[in-house]
Order: sequence, then structure tokens, then C-alpha cells
Amino acid sequence: MKVVFAIAEADPFVKTGGLGEVGGSLPSALQRQGADVCVIMPKYSNIPENFRKQFQHINHFYVPLAWRRQYCGLEEFIHRGVRFYFIDNEYYFKRSNIYGEYDEAEQYAFFSRAVLESLTHLPEFKPDIIHCHDWHTALIPLLQKEFYVKEPLYYSLKTVFTIHNLKYQGVFPQQVLTDIIGLNDTYFTEEKLEFNGKVNFLKSGLLYADRITTVSPTYAQEIQYSFYGERLEGIIQKRKESLLGILNGIDYQVYDPYTDPLISFPYSFSPQAKDLNKKDLQHCLGLPERENSPLLGMVSRLVDQKGLDLLCFIMEEILMLDVQLVILGTGDKLYEEKLKTFAEKYSGKFVFRREFNDQFAHKIYAGIDMLLMPSLFEPCGIAQMIAMHYGTIPIVRETGGLKDTVISYNEYTGEGNGFSFANYNAHELLFAVQRAVKIYDSDKTAWARLQKSAMTCDFSWESSASAYLNLYESLIR
Repeated sequence: MKVVFAIAEADPFVKTGGLGEVGGSLPSALQRQGADVCVIMPKYSNIPENFRKQFQHINHFYVPLAWRRQYCGLEEFIHRGVRFYFIDNEYYFKRSNIYGEYDEAEQYAFFSRAVLESLTHLPEFKPDIIHCHDWHTALIPLLQKEFYVKEPLYYSLKTVFTIHNLKYQGVFPQQVLTDIIGLNDTYFTEEKLEFNGKVNFLKSGLLYADRITTVSPTYAQEIQYSFYGERLEGIIQKRKESLLGILNGIDYQVYDPYTDPLISFPYSFSPQAKDLNKKDLQHCLGLPERENSPLLGMVSRLVDQKGLDLLCFIMEEILMLDVQLVILGTGDKLYEEKLKTFAEKYSGKFVFRREFNDQFAHKIYAGIDMLLMPSLFEPCGIAQMIAMHYGTIPIVRETGGLKDTVISYNEYTGEGNGFSFANYNAHELLFAVQRAVKIYDSDKTAWARLQKSAMTCDFSWESSASAYLNLYESLIR
């Protein structure tokens, strides 16, 4: 079986979050299970030079985009046994930012069309499946059916569209439909791409892909209702028979506490490595090295989705406990300023690092005792899975992938791998934190059992890859 991944980012070339983790890890997991997978992504100018200089030019051609014909180079690089192909066009991809540019609609309409055009130029590769990810590639199923379906290479090609985060949809002015995508106004209806007087790229994937997936089973259920559906729940309900939730995994070669080169004390170093990493983190943060006080942490974008409003509302009550706290991340100025103010007021207990730093994130996962993820919604989440693998106990809200991965501790049976709360309420978060801190302080045996349970959870990509292979095979039977 031959599968093309069309995706906007992939680790280690470009990664801004979970999408990049998927692009970098899932293809190799599929390949280990017998699929032949290649990945197609843009050749951004901020891909590290040590990779770019190794890319091999395969071909070049011109991509139709409404009335335009745009140059497209195709370059290849093999990483961890997977062929990565890079769409080269400096006009669209030589930018300082990957997302958020003024002509984002044209950027990713071009990329979608270039993916389809490039299929005829892939060396000895006739795909059975094209797997599209998020709004950046959501036009591909429609473009295939509109412009390519009569051509031999394309007419049997099946499409899968994965929603990584329904909140981000690619919504643009009406003229994009004809002037950039090259479709006529018959597609500008409520039953097709029209959305509140504009054109919605993600809606195209929902309507025209052969199958739709999300990145956790719970999220697949949630988005069928208005609270999570982002005004697309009606379409999702109509296509629920084609919808499947498959939980993401994490790459255990990257996140292995026993061999991780980014932490000071890999867990193979000593049975007390977790404690040593905690002391090292406290030292790096300038916090008192208090072994018996729990160290809480958060590694996150600082946006509404991540529950920052709840956390800020009860921050002082948390910091009145015998705890320490570190938060790493960037995001909305409102939250950055609030966290900066708390850090100044509670300088001996709380440190805010306003940056995205992958190496320091590893040190936090290894050094903290508890991870906070009080998300309003969370399609999958990977921080909680990484944390558990490092023996760090998550405190989460029961939503999306957090609900699918974290089992709240039951003090009567001893079962569980974390702590959770159900309603989006600041004091439910506070009660969950207080409960976790109480057990940490008063029952070391129970805490050790929680850590063991968390660390033995299997969140590798293998089960996810198996589920995707079953899905692919059901489409081409």
C-alpha cells in the first residue's frame, strides 16, 4: 500500500506543535508496519540549513492556480527511512513566518494544487491513498474530484482528511474561490464551501474526503455538538459514518527518559534520576531546592484553549500551597503579562519562561512532579503523554485526548495515572491540584504507584499506525 502524506509541517524540518509531531513520527510508524509512505510539505526558508543543503532536486513543473501558472520545484530527502518531498516556490515559502501571512489562502491553495501535480513526478510511486492534514491541505479532496478524477493516476486515489484542531479552519474572502482556487460560484453555497459569507478551506475536507479522522476518539464525538463543533457540527453529524477518532502517539525515540540527551540525568543514570532532575531544574530556575515540595509545571501555548483563564483566576490560591511552579510558553499578551506579574510577586515559588524552547521543555517534563493541562478543549494533546512517560503526573480537564489518556486516581482501588476534573471551572481545577498535592505529601506509596502506572502506559505510534492502516485498507478493498 502506497500512501502520500500532505502536511504543512513535520519534525525535524519545521514544527510548531502537534501537527509537526505527527508529520515527523506517524509516517515512519506506518512504514514499520509495511506501508510505503512519502511525505509532501512546503520547502520553507526556515528549514535548518543542514537539512536544506542535502535536498536533492527531482524535477520542476508549473502549477495551475486559477489564471496563474506558478513555478514548482520538487526536492527529495530521506529521513529515518521515509521519503520527504519538498514543494519549492520562494514566492510562497521564503517567509519568516510559516502561518499568518496576508496571502495565506493563496499559499496553501498553491500547496494543495502542487501536491496533486507532483504525484506524476514521484519516482516509481503510484499512491493508493492521499492523507491530508488540517485546513492547509483540506482543498485536496475537492481539487482531485474537480480537476483530476478522469486521469488514470488519480481516479482510483482515495482521500483521508484528519482534523487536528477544528478551531483553525482557513476562512477567507469570497473572491478566493474563483480568483485563487479556480472554482466557479456554484461552490459558493451553504451546502459547499460558503461559511458566513466567506470561503472555508476546512469545510472542503469535511465534505469531499472519502474518510475523516480526528486525533482522539473523544474529540470525534465532541465535535458533533455545538460547544466543540465550531459551527461545523451539522456537516460533521451528516458525515459521522465516515468519521473515526484515532489517538495520536509520541515518538519514544525522541521522548525516552532513559536515554534523553536533553536532560541532565537520564533515568538509566540512577534510581533517583527523577529527583536529581528536579533539583537540576530548580537550580536552573533559581528556585530553592526543596525536595519535599511538589514542583508543578506547564508547557503550552498561552491561549484560551489551554485553560489559562482558569489558571490565572486561582493562581494565588495555588501558590499559597506548599508548591513551586514553572510555566514555559508564549502566546496571548494578556496571559503573558498576567504570568509575568505573578512571577514577580511570587519570585521564590513561581518562574515564567516566555519562550518556546524544546530542550528546556524536556528538562521540565523530567524535573516536575505534576503537569497542568486544564484545557477548554484538547483534540489530542501530547504534553500529558510525554509527562507520564517521564513519571510526571498530569492534572487535566476531561476533554478530548486528555480524557482518553488520563485515568483519574482512585484512592480506594489504587487505579489511575493522573488527576482530572470534569467541568470548565477554576475551582474544580483548584480542587484537583489540592487533591494531587495532598496525596504527594501524605502517601508516598500511592504516589510511587501513580508514577509507575503513568510510566507503563503505551502511547507509542504503533497502535495509531495500525488503526490508520486498517482505515486505508477499508478504502481500497
